[in-house]
Amino acid sequence: MKIATYNVNGINGRLAVLLRWLAEDRPDIAVLQELKAPDEKFPLSAIRELGYDAIWHGQTSWNGVAILSRVGEIHETRRGLPGDPDDSQSRYLEAAVNGILIGGLYLPNGNPRPGPKFDYKMRWFERLIDHAAGLIQTGLPVMIVGDFNVMPTERDVRRPERWLNDALFAPEVRSAYFRLLDQGWTDALRTIHSDETIYTFWKYWRGAFERNDGLRIDHLLLSPVLSERLVDAQVDTHVRGWEKSSDHAPAWVEISD
Repeated sequence: MKIATYNVNGINGRLAVLLRWLAEDRPDIAVLQELKAPDEKFPLSAIRELGYDAIWHGQTSWNGVAILSRVGEIHETRRGLPGDPDDSQSRYLEAAVNGILIGGLYLPNGNPRPGPKFDYKMRWFERLIDHAAGLIQTGLPVMIVGDFNVMPTERDVRRPERWLNDALFAPEVRSAYFRLLDQGWTDALRTIHSDETIYTFWKYWRGAFERNDGLRIDHLLLSPVLSERLVDAQVDTHVRGWEKSSDHAPAWVEISD
């Protein structure tokens, strides 16, 4: 089973790119971020024409997450992270699909740092860590995937010295990521590409993609029972080069039956 994550950077404005990728790559399950569309503007009919069902958690102009499946029903289990009933940002969606519990997330960017946005990022991260602990304790096959807005190590950024004050590379953010992993999660991309340069995001300006001046901020984390079934994990880098593409590329993991 192939499960992908893709920050689409505006699902309606880049719908042609999303549909082309779905048609060509045919992931069994796709987790999307940054829909930038309210619930009523989600392009369900176009997605269903490719054989996918979907659930989504939208928000006007910002954020938004979705889970797509062509391998069975999507049983939604959670919409939004627990811990802050006043949090109105659409950043987390969780569902059981084909025997796997999947948490799809769009973790806050957090810039500028310091400031209120960074404080919100850290509070959101702590809520994620608390919720993830409960998920992994179930012993079930669980994945947490999406745009984490975290570069865990210097291997995950082309020029780390330029990002020292950025919220994506801040020491406390990287520490939170590894506290999450220490619960028992496996970083699938880094496991498969232990010593390789591999990115999932390239800025639009100054030819960053052409120079491979990128970041690895999209992650696929597997619970112990799923990590034993890990076959492969890759990034569809070529998609980033398509016309009007997102600044992210899809990343995916292959899990044995």
